[in-house]
Amino acid sequence: MKQSVLTRYRVLAYVTGVLLILLTIGMIAKYGLDMDVSGPVRIIAIAHGWLFVVYLIFAFDMASKAKWPFGRLVWTLVAGTIPTAAFFVERKATRDLEPLVAAQATA
Repeated sequence: MKQSVLTRYRVLAYVTGVLLILLTIGMIAKYGLDMDVSGPVRIIAIAHGWLFVVYLIFAFDMASKAKWPFGRLVWTLVAGTIPTAAFFVERKATRDLEPLVAAQATA
């Protein structure tokens, strides 16, 4: 597996994770605290939605190249919808795949 496959997944995992946390905070502020944050929340929601689609493509590409089982693939894809889950899944994926990337780099 190439380093670029892992790197682009990692970048999108962090970006979608941060946007999802911001979106969650915005929704709590909007509906829980009755604050008028409709503009920023809308922008964050749109950005997260589009970037989540790109995250799905990159995560699927990485998982298929790593030949992961179906359950792990699904968990990796779903992690972008649970606040903070993307960070933990990304860290575990990086730990598991770095030896594969290093092995291919030396070969």
